[in-house]
Order: sequence, then C-alpha cells, then structure tokens
Amino acid sequence: MIAGMDLRGMSFVDRILCEADNALRTVAARPRARKPRPDRSNEHGDATPLSEQEQALSAALMRVNHAGEIAAQALYRGQAFVTRDDHLRQQLLDSAAEENDHLAWCHSRTEELGERTSLLAPVWYAGSFAIGAAAGLAGDRYSLGFLDETEQQVAEHLNRHLDRLPTDDSVSREIVSQMRDDEIRHGRKARELGGTALPAPVRAGMRALSKVMTGVSFRL
Repeated sequence: MIAGMDLRGMSFVDRILCEADNALRTVAARPRARKPRPDRSNEHGDATPLSEQEQALSAALMRVNHAGEIAAQALYRGQAFVTRDDHLRQQLLDSAAEENDHLAWCHSRTEELGERTSLLAPVWYAGSFAIGAAAGLAGDRYSLGFLDETEQQVAEHLNRHLDRLPTDDSVSREIVSQMRDDEIRHGRKARELGGTALPAPVRAGMRALSKVMTGVSFRL
C-alpha cells in the first residue's frame, strides 16, 4: 500500500487488509526512499575508513535508528487508522511517507556497515501501531500531543547518537542530522495542528518504553 493512498470510501475490512499489507512491506521488504540519502546529495568525497570498533558502534546505532523508524511508521499509521478527521489522516500519512525515507536511509547504511537490522522489527511495528491507535482514540488533540512528544524525544535521542557516532563516520552523521531536523519539523507541525501537552506520567512512560526498545535493538 502506498503511504498516502486515499482511504475514504474503503470498507473497514479493506482498510485492515491495507494496513496488514503495509505492515508486511515495512518489516520485510527493502524500503525505497523518495529523496536521496543526505550523504549522497552532497559532494564530500570518499568517507573516511572506520576502525573495526568504530564500524561496529556505528552499525549498532544505525540498527537502533532503523528500529525507531519501524516504530514511527506504525505510530503514524495507527493514529491515522482511527482518526475521523480526513485532513489530519492525510497529514499523518504524508508524515509517514517522509519517515519512510528515514527508514530506507537507515536500512541501507546499516547494511553498508556490515550489519543486519533488528530481528524484532515485527514486534516494534505491532506494539507501536497499537500505541498509536490508542493515542488516536483519546482524541485528535491528544493524538497530536502524543506525536509532538514522540518527535521531541526522538530528536533528543538522535542528538545523543550524534554524540556517540565516531567523528570519522561522516555518512551516518549526515543521515542522523537530517533525520533529527525532520523530526523537529514534524513535532512543530503537530503543535500547529492543535496538539496538547501530555501529562508528565505519560511522558515518563514513553521514555521508559523507548529505552527498552533502543536497548534491545542495539543488540538484536
């Protein structure tokens, strides 16, 4: 299923089948980006060779980022699935399409670094879709607030990765920097659309779940 497909007029069963198809494509197929990877859109010459230890660290961090983008796809689509606002649904699907660029960039970079993506991708997708749908059912303002908070936390997470990535890994650093800028923009858009701030316990719970996912996907 194409991320931005118009779902109006489709039956509930058809929508379920479309979401199942999209989930399978996200976790099992090779993602294709609409935009060029940031390092390939700039003329910066050959990347500096990495030591074995640096390469292993970069690969693990990019696997974590790939897992995060799997979750992002599911969160957006879970929220889009339950909202009754056609305009908001399209905004969410458009953002999911842009996040798919991040997914493709992380996938290709992880492979270049000689590693695989997370073995638990189906778990990350299923859990995140359920969380996104639950947030959406709380109402559009809370759904957008959840999205804003998620993007803020992701941007913080990516900043930490920029601190950890080897200085010589200019390729991964360019990818992560562009992803961070896009996440900040997505969060700002959610606020502009009327997102409301989430209660502190909810924000804390989101951080705890994020730590579990990042910790596990760093190794698996």
